[in-house]
Amino acid sequence: MSAPRTMHIDVKKPRPPRMLFNNRTPSTPSNSGVFSVTTPTPTTPASSLSSATPVTAEILPVNFEVDKLHIGDEVYTCGNDDLQDIGSIGEGHFGVVSKMNHTTAKHIMAVKKIPMKDLRTSGGNVLELDVIKKVKECPFIVHFYGCLLREGHVWICMELLDSSMAQVSEIVYNKMNERIPEDILGKMTVAVINALHFLQKELKIIHRDVKPSNILVSKVGEFKLCDFGISGKLVDSIARTMDVGCRPYMAPERIDPARACLGYTIQSDVWSYGITLVELAQGSFPYKKWNTIFDQLNAVVSGDPPSLPPENFTRELREFTAACLVKDSDQRPNYVQLQEKEFFVLYNSGRVSVDVSSWYERVKESK
Repeated sequence: MSAPRTMHIDVKKPRPPRMLFNNRTPSTPSNSGVFSVTTPTPTTPASSLSSATPVTAEILPVNFEVDKLHIGDEVYTCGNDDLQDIGSIGEGHFGVVSKMNHTTAKHIMAVKKIPMKDLRTSGGNVLELDVIKKVKECPFIVHFYGCLLREGHVWICMELLDSSMAQVSEIVYNKMNERIPEDILGKMTVAVINALHFLQKELKIIHRDVKPSNILVSKVGEFKLCDFGISGKLVDSIARTMDVGCRPYMAPERIDPARACLGYTIQSDVWSYGITLVELAQGSFPYKKWNTIFDQLNAVVSGDPPSLPPENFTRELREFTAACLVKDSDQRPNYVQLQEKEFFVLYNSGRVSVDVSSWYERVKESK
């Protein structure tokens, strides 16, 4: 009699919910020198493409003008020879960002190059184009000059500011061995909260990627918010796409699987700014290093929120950051409520004179 046959049953364990962990570090500027870009002749010349052509009609917002740049009070038609590439700045969502000189206008700008195929497949990029052309009324958001079509890419031409606050923080804490002064953080807070409030009130947009590398500072002392590559439309004040943004700065309600299906509101950006503010105030990310997504869940969802020590920071700043980092999103303040906080009022009122430009000049000299 033959031996009985043995049956092997492969029992698969249930898979945990899919969580994307984005642990990208802020980009740093390129040290490359100035050089001219020689652009091969495309199959369809860029100058012949317009918003009326089928390729752009499919992917760009309605009546979106291309190949013209509005710089100051002038309008420039932009050909292949009008732009000089000075070097790479870094990478934003869905695109590489370069520093370029418009040789006719003699104007330096940031140019984000997005592959056309990504515009076809990602509604977020179309939304970014739609957002940035409407934000000229807000002085706290980078200005948009125009949109170019080049060899299968859309080039978004924007105002170029000197540095991100991630880069500034690196210099201040690691080279100067100082802190970023509270009055500088106060002026930055006024700019960021006003920018986020503008996006919500005027455009019904949630930024979803608030972090130090997306807050820029200029040599004249202006703070501005940038990078709308993953901004989301608010429907009845709620956004629902979960797996976008930089995870270390995400609010508890965005990473907690138990609450993910409920969506989130602009209060998630408030949390992200709270984490950003604490990081810039103390010079380091406020949580210990996470090795897994479960470490992050345990710290952010189950643990106490970060706070600033009273011996180093004023009551006004500590109360403002504590309000931003209330774990219950229903109890976390909105932008109007944050604008009523003492810390915001102090630096928005003009009662305190803050020379951001001179401070930033000293930071640059310490690079």
